[in-house]
Amino acid sequence: MNDPVMNHTTPCLEVRHVSKTFRDGGRPVRALDNISFAAYPGEFVTIIGPSGSGKSTLFNLITGLAESDEGEIVIECDTAQRRAGRVGYMPQRDLLLPWRTVLNNVILGPELDGRSKRAERREARAMLPLCGLEGFENAFPDTLSGGMRQRAALLRTFLTGRDVLLLDEPFGALDALTRRELQHWLLGVWQRFQKTILFITHDVEEAVFLADRVLVFSARPGRIARELRVDLPRPRESLSLLSERLRALEMELLDALEAGNDQNAR
Repeated sequence: MNDPVMNHTTPCLEVRHVSKTFRDGGRPVRALDNISFAAYPGEFVTIIGPSGSGKSTLFNLITGLAESDEGEIVIECDTAQRRAGRVGYMPQRDLLLPWRTVLNNVILGPELDGRSKRAERREARAMLPLCGLEGFENAFPDTLSGGMRQRAALLRTFLTGRDVLLLDEPFGALDALTRRELQHWLLGVWQRFQKTILFITHDVEEAVFLADRVLVFSARPGRIARELRVDLPRPRESLSLLSERLRALEMELLDALEAGNDQNAR
């Protein structure tokens, strides 16, 4: 795959000098401090950092669930304040509605947008085999494995029709084998539909394996301590997980995480 940044000069998402402070028992707690970065069409960006470094807070700001104290967020060159519904968002839990079948769960976004239910059902049915959910369209969430639930939730996020997708640790609760399987699956879906993905993880190997670029957050207050470009070939399904370059990038990322923690500890 060609470098998306080289092919596109206009970012689809810009975060410009964004800061956020919360109140905790009357005491100010700065969660994010002067965060700036851009994401480009078709790019896969992973975000990694220690717990409490503001990664999920950043997603809440991008989606419009919260407002920053300073700075601005630009989605598709639009600086308008209304951001709700502009991006697809999958939080850490799958949040599938237990009273709806798999098919009715995955078309929830288009349904809320007022799009044709018949057309969206047809599109969703066509994608179920790609997601390993063929034959489960009428199943309810409590009958699915953890991996299948995550596939359904991710499919629901893709079917929102948004060009920018935010995925907040979607594989964090899965066992190692299922996690690796879903990483490969996600890369296949992403390469097919060419969405821009921002993906939060605590796993260094996952951050490097998936990404075109990794943003390393420092400990609170979250700052971008390092930006790492991942110069590994795609498709990565054929990439040896023991490759020397992959391991070198992982070590570089670990060093950046430690440096970011040390800097904020001073």
